[in-house]
Amino acid sequence: MAVDEQDAQGEQTNANPNLKWYVVNTYSGLENRAKKALEERIQQYKLDDMFGEIFVPTETVEEIKGGVKKSQSRKTLPGYMLVQMELNDETLHLVRNTPKITGFVGNARKPPPLRDAEVARMRTGQGAAPKPRAKVDYQVGDQIKVTEGPFANFAGSIEEVKADKQKVRVSVSIFGRSTAVELDFTQIEKT
Repeated sequence: MAVDEQDAQGEQTNANPNLKWYVVNTYSGLENRAKKALEERIQQYKLDDMFGEIFVPTETVEEIKGGVKKSQSRKTLPGYMLVQMELNDETLHLVRNTPKITGFVGNARKPPPLRDAEVARMRTGQGAAPKPRAKVDYQVGDQIKVTEGPFANFAGSIEEVKADKQKVRVSVSIFGRSTAVELDFTQIEKT
């Protein structure tokens, strides 16, 4: 949005050192429309130098239906977006009076900014590129086929489901012997 320059690593840096990150409430399901409306108002009122980046935190979810993997983007904080801005009466008023935005999280007059480390964690999922999460309802006893990794094309049955870790323990037959292996949801499909 604002006058951006590129640093040595190709990341964008803003010329305004007073920019801080704030959490803004939006109508749930309308986060992208709220973002667009805010960007348009910033342009309209020529406040580009007081705003940096605006983003809606998302994650990639891999859904497996009928043996077909589909990746889709899902909002990690429904009803919220992050706005990098210089906080003053003019910018506060602009954001609050934008359609589909209900206000700031925290104190109405002086909302607290987020720390850069918190924003980095939301962007990257604890400092690393977010790993796609599978959305599948595997159950003990399901027959599966391994699709990825060193056990690709092996068949087996699920012995344990660890939904919180997105993993399953599978019994596969290797050289005629049943062996238990732990696999990610994304490495298997139901048969």
